[in-house]
This record gives sequence, C-alpha cells and structure tokens, in this order.
Amino acid sequence: MNFRIGMRIPPQIGKEGIEAVAAWSARVGLDVLDVPELTADVKAACDRAGLGIGSVDARGVAQLLSRDEARRADAVESVKKQMDGMAALGGRVMFMCLVPEDATLPRDEGFAIWKETFPELVAHAERVGVYIAIEGWPGPAPHYPTLGCTPEMWRAMFEAIPSRHFGLNYDPSHLVRLGIDYLRALSEFGERINHCHGKDTEILHDELYECGTLTATFGAKYGFSEGSWRYTIPGHGEVDWSRVAVRLERLGYDGAIGIELEDHRYWGTIEAERQGIEKAAAHLAQYFR
Repeated sequence: MNFRIGMRIPPQIGKEGIEAVAAWSARVGLDVLDVPELTADVKAACDRAGLGIGSVDARGVAQLLSRDEARRADAVESVKKQMDGMAALGGRVMFMCLVPEDATLPRDEGFAIWKETFPELVAHAERVGVYIAIEGWPGPAPHYPTLGCTPEMWRAMFEAIPSRHFGLNYDPSHLVRLGIDYLRALSEFGERINHCHGKDTEILHDELYECGTLTATFGAKYGFSEGSWRYTIPGHGEVDWSRVAVRLERLGYDGAIGIELEDHRYWGTIEAERQGIEKAAAHLAQYFR
C-alpha cells in the first residue's frame, strides 16, 4: 500500500506563498499539504502542483470549550461554516486541538462542556462528509488542559460519540513524551484514526535524570522541549515507523502522513526547514511507499 506523505507548512517555507510552497513540495516528492485554511486559491495552487489536501485547520476551537454558553454557540456556527467551505472545495479532514480558552479549566470539566457541544458539530460533519481529527498535544504547561490526548479520554469520547466522523490525528510523538505505548494505541483506537502526523520524540535520559518528567525549572536546553524530551523529525526519535506503517496498513488507513516540523535542528531559516522536511520525507518513504 502506498501512503501519501505531506507536510504542515512550516513558517519560513510558508512565507514564500502558497504557489511557491506547492511547487516546492511537488518537486521534493510530497503528495499532499496540510493547510491552515482551504480557499479557492489554495486549492488551485495544489491542483496545479498535483498535490492533494491532507487536512484543514479548524479556527476558533478554544471557544468551543468556553464556559460561556453564548461563545460556544457562536463557535459551533463558525466551525460548521468552515466545514461547509472546505467540503465544497473537496476537503475531507478537519484538524483541531482541543485546548480550552481557559488553560486552567480542569479536563473533567472540559469534557462535560465538550460532551454538550460536539454532537451537533459531528452531526454536521456527517452531513457534509467531513472527518474531524483531534490532536494529542497535551497543551501548555503547567495545566496541560487539552482534551483527547490520552487513551482514558479517547475511550470516553468515542463512547459518547461513536461516529467515525469524530476521530484522531495520530501523532506518536505526543504519546512517547507522555509515556503512552504508541503501538498499543494504534491497536485499540486505530479505526478512529482520520489523519496522521509524521513527528517523533527523543527521550533525553540525562535531562530525565535531572528533572524527571517535570518541566525543567530553569528552562529546557532545546527548542520544542520541556526538559526530558524533545520533538524531532521522524528517524531521530523513539518511534519505530516500520511497525507503525504495518499497523496502519493492516487497519486499511487511507489518509495522509503529514510531516509536522518541530525540531530545533531544522528550524529558523527556510534552508533548515527544507532540509528537515526532505530528511523526514526520506525516512518515512522507506516504510510508507
């Protein structure tokens, strides 16, 4: 099975504009782009470059989890309109990270709000053919308020909303940093995977000795890190991508693998970002093509 490999657009590459981004992506052998918004211009640029659309970011997600009922209602209508717009242009996967607008909101309270808010959104997604993919980033320290970043939460969410139109963006980098078995998660929740990110995590054992799993008191030594771990491109961390590929193939996953570049070694300049994307794509291609 040939999987489609793509990328979320890093900031320096993105400054070139969508036409240049799409043309470069096609030249280096990518198949899809994950885009912050799907407009007619973005779709046309991707079409001209022969690229598909991997995922489309949802906007205003934090307000979906507001304590204020009116703000939630407005956010629901906004996201439904975004679904309509992307579906009209052929977008199928809506990407979101369920970080509430109040970072101190306890996760159990956030879950209660989510349970009230999301059935209407998912029903609309079903009507227009959109699949929601939630990201497992646990959110900002020290509260880590994000919903849907652990098996405990996924189980409760999928029991509350059985529809396949609400599912996961599978990103093993977050599971590794949290100490969660990323392969077991594939076995239990694989049928709810609507999108995947190609990102990895290195466990920094010296730093783990220094501060354990707590965030570093005096600041992390590296970018995209909190102390005992750092995000990396695929192939530079703990994830066995060959085993991930085998399991996704067995599940019949037919979505994309979008490289999410969050690695301090390939950051800060367009040359560094391009090198990181090309190295990541080359590593993933060993297993996904």
